[in-house]
Amino acid sequence: MYDYLVVGAGLYGAVFAHEATARGKSVLVIDKRPHVAGNVYTENVEGINVHVYGAHIFHTNDKRVWNYITQFAEFNRFTNSPVANYKGELYSLPFNMYTFNRMWGVVTPEEAEAKINEQRGEITGTPRNLEEQAISLVGRDIFEKLIKGYTEKQWGRDCRELPAFIIKRLPVRLTFDNNYFNALYQGIPVGGYTRMVENLLDGVEVRLSTDYLENKAELDASAKKVVYTGPIDAYFGYRLGTLEYRSVRFENELLDMPNFQGNAAVNYTDRETPWTRIIEHKWFEFGRDAEGNELPKTVISREYSSEWKPGDEPYYPVNDEKNGRLYEQYRQLAEKERNVIFGGRLGQYRYFDMDQVIAEALRCCDSELK
Repeated sequence: MYDYLVVGAGLYGAVFAHEATARGKSVLVIDKRPHVAGNVYTENVEGINVHVYGAHIFHTNDKRVWNYITQFAEFNRFTNSPVANYKGELYSLPFNMYTFNRMWGVVTPEEAEAKINEQRGEITGTPRNLEEQAISLVGRDIFEKLIKGYTEKQWGRDCRELPAFIIKRLPVRLTFDNNYFNALYQGIPVGGYTRMVENLLDGVEVRLSTDYLENKAELDASAKKVVYTGPIDAYFGYRLGTLEYRSVRFENELLDMPNFQGNAAVNYTDRETPWTRIIEHKWFEFGRDAEGNELPKTVISREYSSEWKPGDEPYYPVNDEKNGRLYEQYRQLAEKERNVIFGGRLGQYRYFDMDQVIAEALRCCDSELK
C-alpha cells in the first residue's frame, strides 16, 4: 500500500510527490491525461517548445518558491511585454507611458496623470463592478479600447456583470517600463515546462491515462491518503451543483516563416475579433533552439475563450458570489474527507498563478509531512 496517491501530475501534485518521496514516503502519481505537467505541459515542435494549454510565464516575488523551483530547471530571462492590437492600433501592455502617448499624445507623466484623473472622475464611490473599477484605474478611453472587448471575450459576460477585483491584477505605470509583472523573479524554464515537471517527478511512480474518478474505489484502496487536484465538485459527483469555469480553445498553426508577429503575446482587444490573443511560442525562448540556432519556422496559437461544459478542460474558476457560495459548501464536505487533501486551482477552486500553486503545495507539505 502506498502512503500517498496523488491525483494529477501538474505542479501541485508534482511538488507534493517530490517532497513526500524525499521524506521516504511511498507515492503513486496518476493522471487522466497521457502526459505529465498538467496545464503547463509543453511539446517540442520543430525545435519550439509549444505551450499546449496556453502561455505560462513564471513570475514570483516569493524567494522560497523561486529557490525551490530553480532546482528543477534553469530559467531564462524572458520578460512578459504583451502588445494590444485594437483594430490595427498597437499599444503597450501593461498600461504605461508608451500606452498613454499612443492613446492621447501625452509626453510627460504629469500630462498622462492629468488625463487619467480627468477621465476616472466619472466614477464616484467604491467601484461596484469591473467596468467601474477599470475606469477608476485608467479612465474611459483605455477601458473602451483596451479592456472592455478583451475582458468580455475572456469571461463571456458584460463588464458590468463581473466583479471589480478581477481587474485589480492590471498594472498601471507612469514610466516607460514594459515589464507586465511586478515580480522580482521571472522567466521560462529552458527546454520547456514538461522537462521541469519530469525532474520533479524523477524517481516517483507515475501512471498516465488513468482516470481516478472512474476507478475511485480501487485506487483509494491502494493508498493510505489521497492528494486530489481535480475539480472539487467532480469529486463529489456534482451533488450540490456544478461550479462554473471558463475554458479555452486553441487553433495552432506551424508557419513556414521565421517571424509572425514579433512578440510572444498579442492581445486583440476589440470585440469583433473572435480570438482573445495570439501566442507566438518561439519568442518565449528568444526564437532559438537549445543550441542557440535561430529557428526558421514558427508556431502560433489563436486563443478562444468559452464557457466550460463537461468534457472541456476547466481553466479559470468563475469566482463570483454565486460560485463562491457553492464552493464553500463543497469545501465543508471536503473537510469531512479525513484521508483526502484537496489542492491546486481545481481542488481549491481559486485562480492561482504558478508560483501560488507551488507555495500552496509547499505549505501543504510543511503541515502534512512532518
